[in-house]
Amino acid sequence: MTLADSGVVTITFAGSGDAFGSGGRFQACIHLRQPAGPPVLLDCGASSLAALKRCDLDPGEVAAVFVSHLHGDHFGGLPFLILDGQFSHRTRPLAVIGPPGTGKRLHAAMECLFPGSSAARRRFAVEVIELAPGSTGEAAGVQVTAWAADHPSGAPALSLRLSVDGKVIGYTGDTAWTDSLAEVAAAADVLIAEAYYREKAVPYHLRLIDLDQHRAELASHQIVLTHMSADMLAADQQPGYQAASDGLILRI
Repeated sequence: MTLADSGVVTITFAGSGDAFGSGGRFQACIHLRQPAGPPVLLDCGASSLAALKRCDLDPGEVAAVFVSHLHGDHFGGLPFLILDGQFSHRTRPLAVIGPPGTGKRLHAAMECLFPGSSAARRRFAVEVIELAPGSTGEAAGVQVTAWAADHPSGAPALSLRLSVDGKVIGYTGDTAWTDSLAEVAAAADVLIAEAYYREKAVPYHLRLIDLDQHRAELASHQIVLTHMSADMLAADQQPGYQAASDGLILRI
């Protein structure tokens, strides 16, 4: 890190896609590099290990993963991240912060994908911290507050607000509109918002029209759109918003 990077939080969209690879994009994987601490991830979809390596981001440096909900395109990369650490001789502990049920689902995912892997001996600890809606937590020097999202995944889904070295990042995760998103966005340096479709009503997902209709309530300094379908990607630009893409880097 150079002197010029001091005090800057770097956000890299290693994966910015939806569950189905629209536009050839990797699934949700947002890498946050803090000036004085280790990097963390917002979500870790099934394709995240490849996405991180495509961006020359070392998975072994990641100290914590904040998980919005337990669908595979936001959570399914964790077994691969853990096993990559095991085989690359990782020693740094890994914290996984997610909704209630994360520990049980992670164990099941590891046993489904790589039987016996959940009980394998490793040089590093994996700590699971379960975060109920309305609660706060901390991992790797990052503070997080959770709100209930409207997105069934077999466990409560979360919208998250992270404080990273004094900078605030709001994240809707996957959700239909809820009034709590105004709290997630309030005075945030950036709000990372799902915009799955422009107008088509898809249950439990945000659309661009929802963000437009509630724009006055989303009082963040900027809004970055992610988790976009082919319908959204067909537009060259979205006036008033920045659209994420795989490899996009923001500095706040």
